[in-house]
Amino acid sequence: MASSSSNLLTVGRINGVFGIKGWVKIHSDTEPRENIFEYSPWWLKTRHGVKPVEIDEFKAHGNGLIAHIKGVDDRTLAEGFTKVDIAVERNQIPDLEDGEYYWHQLVGLKVITEHGGSPQLLGKVQKLMATGANDVLVVKGDKAELGSIDNKERLLPYVPGQFVISVDLQAEEIRVDWDPEF
Repeated sequence: MASSSSNLLTVGRINGVFGIKGWVKIHSDTEPRENIFEYSPWWLKTRHGVKPVEIDEFKAHGNGLIAHIKGVDDRTLAEGFTKVDIAVERNQIPDLEDGEYYWHQLVGLKVITEHGGSPQLLGKVQKLMATGANDVLVVKGDKAELGSIDNKERLLPYVPGQFVISVDLQAEEIRVDWDPEF
């Protein structure tokens, strides 16, 4: 999940239309993916602004999800909602256990390596990627702006206890054990 405004959190995307009765194809960033339907209203981030919509029906279809937007009953109307992000209000997102974090909480944090005993700033988390085995932090250095050791982009496995030493949301930093040469 990615953040784009102070109160809204992106949780998915409408990728296309399905059929002729106003159904749309949904990509969900929630885990499990069906959890996207637990939130209401959805705020669609269109090029004309943010618009609230309600989903009145949804189901799994093949390897994906489809949904019907209330009041959208034909394919032409549904096409107007494609290729837009789906956001929900942050206060709808449940709290996690201690030591667990949503992706949006990690984006923007400074990453400091303690490899070799001397702390060094590698950069900031730009985004996260799911790889199957584990999530990966995409860390971008910026020597001029951040004072990081270089301008490299690094892919760090998000594996607490092995590579990730600590996450401190208050200090806005992640401490890692990562060789800066990689």
